[in-house]
Amino acid sequence: MSGRDGFIARLFRSWIPRTPRESSEAVVRNIWLHAFPARITKRSLSWLASGWLGTASLHLFIVLCLTGGVLMFLYVPSVERAYESVKDIEFVVSFGAWIRGTHRVAAHLMVVAVVLHLVRVFLTGAYKKEGAPGAHRPLNWCVGLALLVLTFGLSFTGYLLPWDQLAYWAVTVGTQIAAAAPLVGEQLRDLLLGGTVVGQPTLLRFYVLHCFVLPALTIFLVAWHMWRIRKDGGLAVADRVAEDAREQAAITPPPPGKTYTLMGTTPGGTVQASSSAGLIEQASTPSVPAVPRRTMAVFLAVLALCSVLGLLLHAPLEEPANPAVTPNPAKAPWYFLWLQELVSILTFRIGSFVVDGTLVGGILLPGVLIGALGAWPYIDKSPASAAGVWFHPSRKVQNRVFLLLLFACVVLTIIGMYFRGPYWAWTWPWGEHASHPTLT
Repeated sequence: MSGRDGFIARLFRSWIPRTPRESSEAVVRNIWLHAFPARITKRSLSWLASGWLGTASLHLFIVLCLTGGVLMFLYVPSVERAYESVKDIEFVVSFGAWIRGTHRVAAHLMVVAVVLHLVRVFLTGAYKKEGAPGAHRPLNWCVGLALLVLTFGLSFTGYLLPWDQLAYWAVTVGTQIAAAAPLVGEQLRDLLLGGTVVGQPTLLRFYVLHCFVLPALTIFLVAWHMWRIRKDGGLAVADRVAEDAREQAAITPPPPGKTYTLMGTTPGGTVQASSSAGLIEQASTPSVPAVPRRTMAVFLAVLALCSVLGLLLHAPLEEPANPAVTPNPAKAPWYFLWLQELVSILTFRIGSFVVDGTLVGGILLPGVLIGALGAWPYIDKSPASAAGVWFHPSRKVQNRVFLLLLFACVVLTIIGMYFRGPYWAWTWPWGEHASHPTLT
């Protein structure tokens, strides 16, 4: 082997192992591959097992960091120059509209991917405390909920940065909902705004939160989340592989053979022959190169999807923010529209008493929902065999309730997006209603 060929082989040796031992050594020696276990069950590699939604969410975050890093060189976080800098990115900078569009598409898709990932974990009961010794999947479920909240926070803080009418009034509506929180609502709103109105302090705080604080927290929780997956024995579907192997070993008679002792030989099988370890090994495969290849395939698919949609779906840019001109209706970001719709529905009068829909629909109900989701792994009494199984019969009721709540949120979002016109009155999407002027 020539020197050049040997150098190239060393560069790619970790990625093209020739034996199972080389696959294991690749995981140990390579800092990136060390995130993977030495072996992984074949069932965990299945696209149907998890949809690789967690991996897709992480890769969307990477795309956001890459495109956001480029935009940071061009954006100016000042109320006097923010809008003009975004306008220059959109119409002057080469490929600026594509980079901004890709960033926007990745942000929206990350919200969708993280929500779908949470839905998958719930429907498969993958949050149950099963798996390897020391496994604590309920804790990792709570870490995932925190990542969901951070994802909403990342999108919400980035919403204001263009400093146009859409951004200004969407953040105004969102902070008004936050102000309804009991005891600390007003203080929380003032902390976010840096005062009582949306202005320069607000823009600067949202910029720092969006570009540093929330991404740093997200990176920390993602690392913890992935570490907990390793500590918990991998995906919950791997528990079913181990359980099936133990059951098969228990019912399968040992193969005929000989056992060697000091007194000679006796018929029968050995302890190793009747163990489930061999069956588990047969149901698994070396992580390298299977996992890196699929991970790269997911990344390329995510990057291609965001890039194409970034070209086709241009990021909107309306007129500059104007506190004196209130759009009618003023709507929150799309992922908070279900909250805004709840606020509208739950604001009503009983005699002389007015029910505060902002408190009930914007704070209490979402708080109860998040609290219930966080506590549910500790309440769920379904059997251990339900972990990692789609729509297990023992979880029929809770899965139906969960899907019903999810469906209600989707319906409320669609109503708020397409069926609400001026003064939040009901309107048809094809009817005439006020629209935001858009810069063309």
